[in-house]
Formats: sequence, C-alpha cells, structure tokens
Amino acid sequence: MALDIQLKNRWDEIVSLLSKKFTDGETLELDAIIYLIGIQELGKVAKKFNKDDKINLMHIAICRLLEPFGYYKFEYIDADGWPHYTLVEKLPPLKPGEQSVLMKEAIVQYFLENGVVD
Repeated sequence: MALDIQLKNRWDEIVSLLSKKFTDGETLELDAIIYLIGIQELGKVAKKFNKDDKINLMHIAICRLLEPFGYYKFEYIDADGWPHYTLVEKLPPLKPGEQSVLMKEAIVQYFLENGVVD
C-alpha cells in the first residue's frame, strides 16, 4: 500500500510541475504528458507537428517509457532524427485502469531517472 501512495504522490508532483510549466492553469492528462515526453525524446521542441507526427511522438514516448520494463529496445535514430524501437515482449492484456497504472509507473520512473522528482 505504501508503494501505491508513493506512486500517487510522485504522479501528482509530476502532473503539477508539468501543468504549471505548459498550461494556463489546466491540469495535464496522461496522454498530454506522454506527448511531451515524446517531444523531449525527439529533441525538436520548437517544431510544429502534424497529426501523424503527434501519433509518432506518442509512440516514441511509450516505447521509451516501457523500455526499462523490457517491452521495447532502442535500435537507432534515423536520418531525420527520429528514434526507433523494437518490440521485445508483447504487453500482457491489460484493462484500461491497469494500462494507466503501468504508464504512470513508467512516467514516474522516467522522471526519477532524469532527476526531475525524488
């Protein structure tokens, strides 16, 4: 139970930090945070992205976030600077709530690794 509380506290800290930085008082949702991580991983912050790029950014983020869990492996960065990952292990069937918890755990881990939260 203590781990659940710790995850919730860290998640709330990340949401608050990113919401303050990137919105005008709105609270960022999970998908928006995944999108921001995709931009961070791509490293092209100032560029405008089309709909396909936005989907690809979210894919990059998900791959990067789930890499430490053994689901994806980084392969290379292409000529346009986009990272590519290979699926190592299929995700188990998860209910929507379980998917959210997994992604929140992965995001918290990502921000811990990058020294953004303690």
